[in-house]
Amino acid sequence: MRDNPLLGILLMLGFCVLAPLGDAMAKLLGERVPLGLFVFIRFAVQAVILWPLVWAGARAWKMRGRVFAVTALRTFMHIFGIALMFSALQFLPLADAVAIVFVMPFILLALGHLFLGEEVGPRRLVAAAAGFVGTLMVVQPSFAVVGWPALLPVAVAVNFAGFILLTRVIAKETDPIGMQAVSGTLATVFMVPVMIWGPTTGLSALASVSPDAGTWGLLFGIGVIGSLSHLLMVWSLRYAPAATLAPMQYLEIPLAVAFGWMFWRDLPNGVAMVGILITCAAGLYIIRCEQANARSRSAAPQSGPEAPLAAE
Repeated sequence: MRDNPLLGILLMLGFCVLAPLGDAMAKLLGERVPLGLFVFIRFAVQAVILWPLVWAGARAWKMRGRVFAVTALRTFMHIFGIALMFSALQFLPLADAVAIVFVMPFILLALGHLFLGEEVGPRRLVAAAAGFVGTLMVVQPSFAVVGWPALLPVAVAVNFAGFILLTRVIAKETDPIGMQAVSGTLATVFMVPVMIWGPTTGLSALASVSPDAGTWGLLFGIGVIGSLSHLLMVWSLRYAPAATLAPMQYLEIPLAVAFGWMFWRDLPNGVAMVGILITCAAGLYIIRCEQANARSRSAAPQSGPEAPLAAE
């Protein structure tokens, strides 16, 4: 499948809207349900809503060999990442947690270059650096204040960078909905014995609870949002390299601030507002670069079926 960077960016923008909304809902649920139940329902809902789409559309879902192995590893990384972020949100404000996670694009740029051979030119690096500076201005997390929980989003960043890298490896060999349905099923099957035996361990994260109707609604809602957001992310990686999409994810920062205000009435100060503008400008600059590259590629003579795009 031929790359279409602009379409990949638009799909990633959808992910960037839904991801912080899901984080906000997870923070709300952290006061009501234990970690085990949250993870189990999150993936069970994903499986339930995606399998009908697979069957209705006669989509490919059967996997074998390397593709299945990568999907299984990706699934466990997904479980681990969600559990880490859910835990981090119980200690940190929403915007702080999301901001710390944004050491991830730098990790992703390096991994994409080292393992996938993706081109990382100077303009992408400058845009990513500008976005990171804006991130620091939006929220200024203090490790001295929050202590060790501030390390949880860093672990999320490392995990999620590997998760995206694995997704890129098999994105063009699998159907996005089929892959997510299989992943949701694998995660649910893994969590069933955890939910059965977890309460006997005495761990609060695996305790047995009886949520009320409102909590069940939030649990179902976050399952739907999480499934849709990751479908958008998978689709985006089918059309654009990870190095292209990484800077766009900085747009999650102003959206996280917005959701923080909606749910907890937290407003950024003047410095943070400047940071939001810098972050958005970096993302828009990437879109402009990709539009220019697409025009150049269509105008340039092709030396083969698909001439490679020069590094920026």
